[in-house]
Amino acid sequence: MVDLGADDPYDDDDIEPGAILYGVNLRGADLSDASLSEANLSEADLSQTDLSGADLYDADLYKADLSGADLSGATLSEANLSKINLSDATLSGANLSNADLSSADLSDASLSSAHLSDADLSSADLSDADFSDASV
Repeated sequence: MVDLGADDPYDDDDIEPGAILYGVNLRGADLSDASLSEANLSEADLSQTDLSGADLYDADLYKADLSGADLSGATLSEANLSKINLSDATLSGANLSNADLSSADLSDASLSSAHLSDADLSSADLSDADFSDASV
């Protein structure tokens, strides 16, 4: 497993769209405004990571851990977010249109003003999630 966490030096400009980062450890990293469209981040540890404003269009985040992550204003449309852990995450103003959130853990997540049109939320844990002003 590659470890690019907050304690390790890395250059986030080296991460490009379509990157294969399966199982990578980016816990606590600052990836705000990163361009990660079509990236494979399946089973990655992105907990406590700052992904605010990031472009994750059509990214594969199957079974990734994004607990406590900041995804405010991020683009996650068309992304595979099935079985993802987004508990306690901030997704305020995020675009999740056409995203697959089936069996995702969204407990205690903030999705205020998020765009969820045509998102698949089947079997997702939505307990105590905040959907105020969200478009579903």
